[in-house]
Amino acid sequence: MAPKNALNAQNLEVLGAKRLAELLIEISDGDAAVKRRLRLALAGAQSPAEAARAIRKRIAAISRSRAFVDWQNRRALVEDLQTQRRAIVEHVGTADPKEALGLMWSFMGLAASVFDRCDDSSGTVIGIFHDGVNDLGRLAETAGCNPVELADSAYQALLDNRYGQFDHLIAALRASLGDAGLKHLKQRFIALSKEPIKRPKEHERRKIGWSSSGSIYEDEIENRHRASVIHLALRDIADAQGDIDAFMAQYDARTRKVPKIAAEISRRLLAAGRAEEALQIVEAAEHGRPSWPEFEWEDARIDALDALGRGEDAQAARWSCFERFLSDRHLRDHLKRLPDFDDVEAETKALDYVEGHKDFLHALWFLTSWPALDRAAKLVLQRPKDLDGNRYELLTPVAEALAGKHPLAATLALRAMIEFALDHARSSRYKHAARHLLECASLATNIGDFGKYETHESFLARIRGNHAKKTSFWSLVT
Repeated sequence: MAPKNALNAQNLEVLGAKRLAELLIEISDGDAAVKRRLRLALAGAQSPAEAARAIRKRIAAISRSRAFVDWQNRRALVEDLQTQRRAIVEHVGTADPKEALGLMWSFMGLAASVFDRCDDSSGTVIGIFHDGVNDLGRLAETAGCNPVELADSAYQALLDNRYGQFDHLIAALRASLGDAGLKHLKQRFIALSKEPIKRPKEHERRKIGWSSSGSIYEDEIENRHRASVIHLALRDIADAQGDIDAFMAQYDARTRKVPKIAAEISRRLLAAGRAEEALQIVEAAEHGRPSWPEFEWEDARIDALDALGRGEDAQAARWSCFERFLSDRHLRDHLKRLPDFDDVEAETKALDYVEGHKDFLHALWFLTSWPALDRAAKLVLQRPKDLDGNRYELLTPVAEALAGKHPLAATLALRAMIEFALDHARSSRYKHAARHLLECASLATNIGDFGKYETHESFLARIRGNHAKKTSFWSLVT
């Protein structure tokens, strides 16, 4: 049971409405964001219409603002946008979904002005607008919109989708658009594709940049944007209509050979019961033997083989993925399809393969996460020089996993990180290296025989001798 002084809604109720109101006034003093939230809550308490009026007023104010927002003061903007979006759904949407839908379109219209003056390197702000797209879908269903009118709104929104704020809009509105809305939207984009491209006279063209191939003109960018919007919209409409042939038609023969695109088409063909075509399209891709796993392609091919009843070929493909990329997921899928006892033998074979793999760190991580900790410890003890102390994000969890039953192997992993930090004078890592050194001291009490490796005392003496002047590190070691 939570203590009575814990900050939660139930405990705060005992303060009473008057005291809570006084505290809120104190907290909001000097905090514009809190004041806006309180005013919005008051407006919502009066009526949905008052809440809508307050939201509309704030949206207009955000739209007019021209102050640049860098990463340091982005939080206030994020909170403001989230407050308005949630208020549309919660204060207005429950009582008047049509009004809320109109407000949400207005909110989404903020994207251009916001991104023109905002650093969104973290992707936080675009995430708010993507949430807004999902809200549009839900509100449109509740409001019972006219499909053709909704399609016209979606058409205009997609033309303005310069920052990706309306990505996945068609999928979000699919239920509300229905057949009639999707058909109307498709006709509008087909009509747009047939309109002649506007080409200004040479002396009227506006140069906006340069590239290795020459000048970049504004009209070129506009025409490319239009072509991209049409292509993506027709593709998404085809997807929403379940028209796989129309979906494929949006990609030329060369593009269909891109592994990722081939996988997308293959999955849709498979869902439509066209397994033979699904396998053909995925195997026609220019796949080769990439060093980086293209699991979308691999999985699409495996699914197509299974659908065609070619289980042995699918199993061979899973094993191939495991061998080439040390994919634990594909190995698990392979093993669970084997008869009893055969899976034990196959697992042993697989783990033997991992132990001998040329990529030491990848193999170590595989064995640790499988888990096969005895084998992981053995690998560390056999190849300690391959421990890359710079890979702390990998060696830290490895050391933690091995510490219980394999303290010597865990110690070697910790030592690798300690020595890397000291040898390269990575002062930002000293506090972690100091902690690792203390962990080594603790683990040493459980190591009966260090064998060919240094004892903890010898290791400590050596690094103290080599790095005696790094006082900022030693001051952290107690």
